[in-house]
Amino acid sequence: MNILSGKNILLGVTGGIAAYKATFLTRLLVKAGASVRVVMTPAARDFVTPLSLSTLSKNPVLSSFVNEEDENGVWNNHVELGLWADLMIIAPATANTMSKMVNGNIDNLLLAVYSSAKCPVYFAPAMDLDMYKHPSTTANFEKLAGYGNHMIPAGDGELASGLSGKGRMAEPEEIVAFVSQQLEREQPLRGKRCLITAGPTHESIDPVRFIGNHSTGKMGMALAQDLANRGATVTLIMGPSAVQNQHELIRRIDVVSAQEMYDAVHMYVSSQDYAIFSAAVADYKPVNTANQKIKKQSDTLTIELVKNPDILASVGALKERPFLVGFALETENELEFAFAKAKKKNTDLLILNSMRDEGAGFGTDTNKITIIDKSGNAEAFPVKSKQMVAKDIIDEIIKRTS
Repeated sequence: MNILSGKNILLGVTGGIAAYKATFLTRLLVKAGASVRVVMTPAARDFVTPLSLSTLSKNPVLSSFVNEEDENGVWNNHVELGLWADLMIIAPATANTMSKMVNGNIDNLLLAVYSSAKCPVYFAPAMDLDMYKHPSTTANFEKLAGYGNHMIPAGDGELASGLSGKGRMAEPEEIVAFVSQQLEREQPLRGKRCLITAGPTHESIDPVRFIGNHSTGKMGMALAQDLANRGATVTLIMGPSAVQNQHELIRRIDVVSAQEMYDAVHMYVSSQDYAIFSAAVADYKPVNTANQKIKKQSDTLTIELVKNPDILASVGALKERPFLVGFALETENELEFAFAKAKKKNTDLLILNSMRDEGAGFGTDTNKITIIDKSGNAEAFPVKSKQMVAKDIIDEIIKRTS
């Protein structure tokens, strides 16, 4: 699978003769499976038409803050564009545009998008030989790299001036190869496989009622997204949840009951490098499930319950198992119970949540965790978004398995 497949890529095109190559670059990115949106500087329109780039990208091309042809004056939101992108490529990057990028001169939509982008930014310089060698230009290369941008080196060849030398924009194939190789280096889990359980389980009482809990699956989905973003292939076994996955490396298997989750886990766990059990699995289920809705016939109702299979313990007992991470949600004596659970379930790491901690628990967009290892060490983290909590957990897994 191409590493660019499924990526949201912003292509910035500036006003240089090499802008014509943006059509070939757009085509290659789309062919690789990326979703491409193009933002042009006004000057770039003199070198390549928006129609060509919109046809190839299958998205409207933007070059101004508002669409002047739209009588409603709809604003092209540069912040939204910056957040949408997984990465941004500016090709060609002229000396003028690079100077503005360095100095924060935001005088067009492309520069506003660049300044708002939270994703990696790649730039491919294109200019004449003397401009490329000028001290101000070389200083800007260093400053842009210092800001965290990735420079795609220019090549040698015949230039628009008729001179021959450094300054020729990298060919579209070279740009795609450079970005792909950089992404592969930044994906430490590429080729790894991870199984995750997430969400609640529902144990049927009758056709309309069930035993369940308040888990939403948000924490498990955040873990799955972070793993996939780092290159791992994820098998996500999800209990009833409205949370949606947005990554092609996540294979979602929907289940309802604890027994269904147990069966799905044991179908896939033997082929995994990591297993993370974040699901809030019901400990008990009714011994008998009524075929029809139970009628309200008395003031009390007794339902006999039986234990569900312990999914985490069953994997922890396997002779050959993946690196195992469990979750524990406690309401009292948190560390004492968590240490006991980690030992009993034979986990490599146990992630402790406390319902007494503000910002933790079910249904929230934040979490507060303590990571416990099999040696009895515990590291507490402050309240963070579940996306950042997922990053902390995956960072710890990588540190312990690399």
